[in-house]
Amino acid sequence: MLRKVLVANRSEIAIRVMRACRELGIGTVAVYSEADRQAAHLFYADEAYLIGPAAPTLSYLNIDRIIQTALDCGADGIHPGYGFLAENAGFARQCEAAGLKFVGPPASAIEAMGDKIVSRQTMSAAGLPVVPGTLEPVQSVMEARSVADNLGYPVAIKAVAGGGGKGLRIAREGSEVEPAFEGAAREASGYFGNASLYIEKYLSNPRHIEMQILADGAGNAVYLGERDCSIQRRHQKLIEESPSPAISPEVRRRMGEAAVRAANASGYSSAGTLEFLLSADGEFYFLEMNTRIQVEHTVTEMVTGVDLVKEQLRLAGGAQLSLRQEDIMPQGHAIECRINAEDPSNGFRPTPGTIAYYSEPGGFGVRVDSGAYPGYTIPEHYDSLIAKLVVWGTDRAECRQRTLRALDEFQIEGVKTTIPFCRQVIAHPVFAAGNATTQFVENDLDSSLFPETRSPIGRFPVAPAAGDTRVRDIQVEINDKLYTVRVTAPELAEGPDGRRKPVQKRMVRGKYPADSEAVVSPMQGTVISVLVEAGQAVVSGDVVCVLEAMKMENEILAHRSGVVSQLVVKAGQTVENGALIALISA
Repeated sequence: MLRKVLVANRSEIAIRVMRACRELGIGTVAVYSEADRQAAHLFYADEAYLIGPAAPTLSYLNIDRIIQTALDCGADGIHPGYGFLAENAGFARQCEAAGLKFVGPPASAIEAMGDKIVSRQTMSAAGLPVVPGTLEPVQSVMEARSVADNLGYPVAIKAVAGGGGKGLRIAREGSEVEPAFEGAAREASGYFGNASLYIEKYLSNPRHIEMQILADGAGNAVYLGERDCSIQRRHQKLIEESPSPAISPEVRRRMGEAAVRAANASGYSSAGTLEFLLSADGEFYFLEMNTRIQVEHTVTEMVTGVDLVKEQLRLAGGAQLSLRQEDIMPQGHAIECRINAEDPSNGFRPTPGTIAYYSEPGGFGVRVDSGAYPGYTIPEHYDSLIAKLVVWGTDRAECRQRTLRALDEFQIEGVKTTIPFCRQVIAHPVFAAGNATTQFVENDLDSSLFPETRSPIGRFPVAPAAGDTRVRDIQVEINDKLYTVRVTAPELAEGPDGRRKPVQKRMVRGKYPADSEAVVSPMQGTVISVLVEAGQAVVSGDVVCVLEAMKMENEILAHRSGVVSQLVVKAGQTVENGALIALISA
């Protein structure tokens, strides 16, 4: 068994891994960037170490610094969580070379399944049905157009090293191939350092189904049932459930057995997930394999009673898989809602900022995995996830009603969140009937239904009375190591309404009237490309630039037709919320 594990991640998933470690008697080590000095995972760990500036490339993606930190503090294992380095075969290989156990699959399996071309080839050889498309990278726009014409539209142009909706564009006709190809290549290069692309037929209106597996690399593997992840925006998941209302027992068995074949074919060990697309006629096609624990692993845990992270740790510690397929007996139904710092009524724009009020729901069958608290400032450098609300019920109907109740109780103020969106989805008749597909958000929801509303449940008290003081833990950083110091200090400042609350950091707003010539940034972020030049004629809706914020690309559009009289930004520049991007004269 491992003795001490460094968690090479942050926030919610870092805490999730540390909880599993504590139950197994394993020591925990947190790492953090300069932007995460107040992150909750630091307080939960036994030790915490600074590993670099806010930029992920200089901190959470800094392999050498992470490995050296693990060696210096005496850790014998590293858990990567999800995202960042979780599916980086080079990182896994360097951990092993340094004598550290990587809590995940072997580097060879990550390589085989992380490269979408190789994984399609491997799965096809193992007898799994794959979505029709190329089995080699596409080298040029001209070749992409030829492949797309032969496959028939629409097609998906995808990053070879991609995942999570990154490096993915849809071309619905020939004229869309070139911008889709260039956009996918740019995003793939920025996120994965690999601009290679492949093309596959885009299945219209499918279900997105994934199958959880556990394997020990010695030929023992089990599947733990499926998750329906069809509720998505920009090809990124928002709500997941298990079991899927669209899967029959026969399809579940065939899909599970296919997933086990895939694990054995790739020499897989640890937890992993096979993703499939389910067509309207009930046929399923292999999409990709995620060689890590996933955000939505929680719904599988709720229905199976299996702690997937503890199983990962046991397997990494040298144990063989103790579960047999007949041991997996799912009970009831579970739904996960991702509570993100995003504005659903404004195209799911990221909304980093300070949480002024935070109160989680509770009660039977309700679980919240989070790294948030009142006064916590959500950094713009990382993804927008605030919390995961996971609800269990004896059947889907009870689970839906309990989820709605829990969403009503969940109170977050200071930033816009996806809570109103989740309420509308769970209550929607299409979702209630179990008929939601990957096109549900675009085709069935009205964004006017998403404004924040006061919960009928009301607020739970979280602040002490005026003038109260109490013992507080604060942080001191010495030689890049975090220490906790206990002092007595006032708990909260008093607001203008008489309530005591954290001082809220407000985002800078633009000072330009809506009918002016100014194109302004709707968020803080980094300009990754500029698509216009000074003096260029544009029409309303043209893309002026692409802004990256909280790991999402956001197109900044011209708000009027005219001529770009002034261009203020350039690629690589960081802009504040409300900052001037360009002027468009009539």
